[in-house]
Amino acid sequence: MPTNGHEGHDMGQPEGVVAHEAHKIDSEHPGYEIQDVNVGGIITFVAGLCGFLAIFFVFCFLMGKAINTANLKTYTADYGKPNQWTKSLSETGQTPRGQKIESLASNAEMEQRQLSDVANAFPSPRVQTDDGAQDTAELHAREDLLLNYYSTSKDLPPGTIRIPIEKAMELVVERGLPKAPATEAAATKPMFGDSVPTVTAPLTTGFARTGFELQSIEARKERTEVEAEPK
Repeated sequence: MPTNGHEGHDMGQPEGVVAHEAHKIDSEHPGYEIQDVNVGGIITFVAGLCGFLAIFFVFCFLMGKAINTANLKTYTADYGKPNQWTKSLSETGQTPRGQKIESLASNAEMEQRQLSDVANAFPSPRVQTDDGAQDTAELHAREDLLLNYYSTSKDLPPGTIRIPIEKAMELVVERGLPKAPATEAAATKPMFGDSVPTVTAPLTTGFARTGFELQSIEARKERTEVEAEPK
């Protein structure tokens, strides 16, 4: 039988442990929330947070412009003012070489952009970085027409034609090269260590077709073989 005056709340309570008192329930403490959510306070907090973020964004933007302007002045002092090969520096944050300051861009990407900008700004005629425009192939094709076929042009004397180079070589072998008029050699004694130079034929002609030309020749050869097959 309970003896501490809290009947109904100390059943099975270990000895020496005070039982919890029952919650007081009255008009001021009904046991549930008697006030609605403070919507005004939440709206004030969200508005203040958005305002703080906006101010922080403006601060970072102005700070970034100030840093870029300082870097631009440093680059201009080191490399000089932009010239005709660089872009205009009307946009804040660009370097004197026409590139924007991009800390997150990789070195390879920035180098590719710089090479592209220089190539676009350089006046014509330009040296190609590759044979994508097929200029070398077209040059060799024109050379083949001049070297392997009979032709004439306005820059030749009247009645003169060009002959294939193979035919010209045969004529040189038959007729020989024209001889220069003989001149008396200066009677000078060779100095010690002098030797007569020996002229040897080169190992190659120095001519090599590009990969695009070789692919085109192979494709043309295959197409000719297909067309020549009986149907």
